[in-house]
This record gives sequence, C-alpha cells and structure tokens, in this order.
Amino acid sequence: MVKKVIAAVVLIVLFTVAIVQAMDRPESSVTNKTGTEIKDKAPDFELKTLDGKTVKLSELRGKKVILNFWATWCPPCKAEMPEMQKFHEEVGDEVIILAVNIDPQLDVQKFVDDMGITFTIPLDDEDLVNADYQVVSIPTTYFIDTKGVIQGKHVGAMTYDNMKNYTSKLK
Repeated sequence: MVKKVIAAVVLIVLFTVAIVQAMDRPESSVTNKTGTEIKDKAPDFELKTLDGKTVKLSELRGKKVILNFWATWCPPCKAEMPEMQKFHEEVGDEVIILAVNIDPQLDVQKFVDDMGITFTIPLDDEDLVNADYQVVSIPTTYFIDTKGVIQGKHVGAMTYDNMKNYTSKLK
C-alpha cells in the first residue's frame, strides 16, 4: 500500500513539473511549418515569368517579397495595378513584387503593356501555386519577410498605403 502511495505522489509531482515547464516555455515567434498562415514559411514554387525567365521564391530569401495573385478579368486587380506599379517605382529592388497571374491563357502581355507594369509577372499555367496558397478570392496578397516567412495577408484590392504599411513591418 505504501508503495502505491509513493508511486502516485511521484507521478503527480512529475506531472506537475511537466505542466509548469510547458507553461514557462516561451512560444516561438515563427513556426517551422510551411503553410499560408501568418508566421508560416511560405510555400516554395518555381514559375516561368511573362518575359520567359524562371523565378523561384526560395531564391529570393534575403529580400522582402509581395506575392500577389490576380487575373486580367478581375476589376479589383485592375484597380490595384497602378498602385503596385507606383510602389514598385518608389522602392525598386528593396521589395520584390511577384504578381502571379492565374489566367495565363488570356492576353496577359497586352494587359501588362496597357497598364505599364514593370514588376515581375509569373504565370501559374497549371494553377498549382494558386492552390498551394489556398487563394479563394482575388486579388490576394502575401507579404513575406527576408527569411521566407509570411508576415501579412491582404484579401482584396490594395492601395499604395496598404503596401507601405505591410512592407514597413517586414524585416
């Protein structure tokens, strides 16, 4: 009987110590998982750009990235493009804009020419990146820090001020 009591007390003490240590452990500010939530590592991808080059997200580590999903037929996408171009002209290579087009079967080049866009336009021919990022509504934009971690997400058309605000928080 005494052995059972001692065993029960030891188990209770060990359980209590485990709980206290778990509560005292600070949470990591960044998860190690890849995903599309804030603090997740952004899913890597490789796509051909409108000008025929290849862009791979992981090769942009060390740079701040705006990852935007859009389509030529989308009115809010059309509305934010001049704002994105203005932002791109101001920040140059300090922030990389990847505007992933999800309808490359349409005349994306004409759209880009008409809008005067000079930032990078990757084409998601097979809709794989769009699916990986779980884009439900366009435009949707992710803000990725220099370590490849998602720090912000914006659904809907962005303004110049939105871009300044989100990117000012990226490290």
